[in-house]
Amino acid sequence: MKKQSALTAILKAKSLTLTVAAAVVILFFYIMNREFLSGNSIRSIMNAMSLSGMLAVGISILLIGGEIDLATGAEAMFGGVVCAAALAAGMPIPVAIIAAILFGAVAGLINAFFVNVLNIMSFIVTIGMSSIYTGLAYYLTNAKGINVSGAFLKLGTTALFGIIPTPFIVMAVFLVIYAFILRYTDIGRAVYMIGGNRAAARLTGVNPKRVTTIVFVNNGVIAAIGGVLLTARMHVANPGAAASGALDAIAASVLGGVSFAGGAGGMGGCFIGLLLLNAFINGLMAVNLPTYFQLVAQGALLIIALSVEYFNARGRQKRVAAEARELMKK
Repeated sequence: MKKQSALTAILKAKSLTLTVAAAVVILFFYIMNREFLSGNSIRSIMNAMSLSGMLAVGISILLIGGEIDLATGAEAMFGGVVCAAALAAGMPIPVAIIAAILFGAVAGLINAFFVNVLNIMSFIVTIGMSSIYTGLAYYLTNAKGINVSGAFLKLGTTALFGIIPTPFIVMAVFLVIYAFILRYTDIGRAVYMIGGNRAAARLTGVNPKRVTTIVFVNNGVIAAIGGVLLTARMHVANPGAAASGALDAIAASVLGGVSFAGGAGGMGGCFIGLLLLNAFINGLMAVNLPTYFQLVAQGALLIIALSVEYFNARGRQKRVAAEARELMKK
């Protein structure tokens, strides 16, 4: 009970720190440019959060389970291409969306096959798959993209009260659903277990390969849905879209307290990380910082987030080792 209480206190303290950091970033850029919190700017931040947020949901679950998918952005893009191609072929909107979701599920199964059956690291597999999906997308679209129109665009262009975009609402719903799944369901607990200690999880009756397959398929499906929403918002399925999607999602997840080493994190921190990352990126644009400096700043933020997580992970490992030594003495 003491360990659980201590862990809960640490997580709450980290969430509070992140919330304060996000508030400071927002206040700083508001002082620099009073238009930063205008209706258009807030809507722009929400639109940006909708894609990175969808991808971060799937990535967070993968990271908690001890895996990673660097092809997430490419999967989102290709899902949008599949949907747009289906619409261009005259298929109804629901059928086109289902086609994109099926692609996402297949993409997840492919990743799981390489990881579970061929025992190849997910880091390596997904780098390769990212290049494959990007190349295929350029080939299928003739490097020009596929335009979409009509009722499908309402998925990406309508907004509640004229401010909250539909894609943001979808992303928020996914965050809530997966927060519940991680906290209150057997599969959620299994994800934490295999991410924390795969061997121990196996001894308790958890099938790591089954859980790994589920989280990869889940990630592919979520990425594809994100790609569909992005296509509806941009009016085109662009093979160059979501190029940095995976890195943005990883940065937001790690900023929000999801452990890169697996076994720790949640959707609440993920949302705060998303807010902090997207407020930072949009703030850089609001103060008219040159694009190349924006890229430098984003890269520096990612390095800082990963460095903090690395040292946190080392600290956790030392604590676990110390506890193990104490148990052996007894």
